[in-house]
Amino acid sequence: MHRLPLLLSGMIAWLFLIAPAQADTVWPRTVSSADGVPIAYEVSGSGEPTLVFIHGWSCDGRYWRAQVPHFSENHRIITIDLAGHGHSGLQREDYSMTAFGEDVRAVVEDVDAEQVILIGHSMGGAVSLAAAALMPDRVLGLVGVDTFQDFTQSPSPEEIEVWVGPLRADFVAAAAPFVASMFVEATDAALRDWVIADMTAAPPEVAISAMENLLGFSGIDKALDTLGQLEVPVIAINADLWPTNIEGNRKRLPSFEAVIMPGTDHFLHMAEPQAFNAELARVLAEIMAATDD
Repeated sequence: MHRLPLLLSGMIAWLFLIAPAQADTVWPRTVSSADGVPIAYEVSGSGEPTLVFIHGWSCDGRYWRAQVPHFSENHRIITIDLAGHGHSGLQREDYSMTAFGEDVRAVVEDVDAEQVILIGHSMGGAVSLAAAALMPDRVLGLVGVDTFQDFTQSPSPEEIEVWVGPLRADFVAAAAPFVASMFVEATDAALRDWVIADMTAAPPEVAISAMENLLGFSGIDKALDTLGQLEVPVIAINADLWPTNIEGNRKRLPSFEAVIMPGTDHFLHMAEPQAFNAELARVLAEIMAATDD
């Protein structure tokens, strides 16, 4: 007849034991961007400079899961969900690169990071350019991940429509083969299938607006001019899936450098995380050494 009280007391004791572990859980944070849209982000590790990881088109902060544990050993790491992506707000009408740059600036200011290196995958590279132009006093350097292939080319409105028109007509039907084309045969099929399913589940209105703005990024000249005046290192770690115009890019931005990882694809940081992390660590050391000089 005394077993129930004993059982309850045991459960209460167990709850007290696990309470500290629950209290230590670090939940995602939110901050309002310049237009009031809530931006979700996560912080891991400690150590300066702060590394800000910016995802690509129709992705989110989860796409950096192979980098966070590795680099949080020596740096404070921030992963962001840009507006319209992941757990961030959907209230924006125009998903421009400059507006995304404001998302990044809001997060950097919220954590009071004085020195940051921006690391952007794909569209995240364009976002990092926009963000750096908004807060040049905080940015030590930029690392593009399979992006910055050619600063010298700008698509015409007709060319943009060729890309975006099919997405408007049937988003999933057009997005699935588009995303599939970013992989090489050697990439793990489970990773490929997950990325395709995840990216095609993006809100079409967000994805279409972001793609239009990415292809017609109106702020790129200002961003390149700002970075050129500051002589901030801009280094791409790219796959050889598409060519990188290194010499052409240097005419627009003399500080530009690129590392090419052969045999990889657009999601090289996910498909080949160990090799990618080694290259990123080397590039980060290069940027920090340049800053010390």
